[in-house]
Amino acid sequence: MAEVVVYTKSYCPFSAECKKFFKEKNVEFEEKEVVDDNPLGNEMIAKSGGRTDTPQVFINGHHIGSFDDVKALEAQGELDKMLNL
Repeated sequence: MAEVVVYTKSYCPFSAECKKFFKEKNVEFEEKEVVDDNPLGNEMIAKSGGRTDTPQVFINGHHIGSFDDVKALEAQGELDKMLNL
């Protein structure tokens, strides 16, 4: 299975939806909770090309984007390929 990393914020409803989505697909992921201006937040911004919105999803080190981007890949039938499902 692919390595999935999800940068989240505890108060972000989109982060909660994204985590629920991956759990329902039985996809294991590493959650990195960010807070503005902390090292993980800065890491997320650097790796995502400046994006500050959450969640930010990475699959096998490749930046996917937000939960909207994940849902778009799912709708196109590409997400399962990326996840090796």
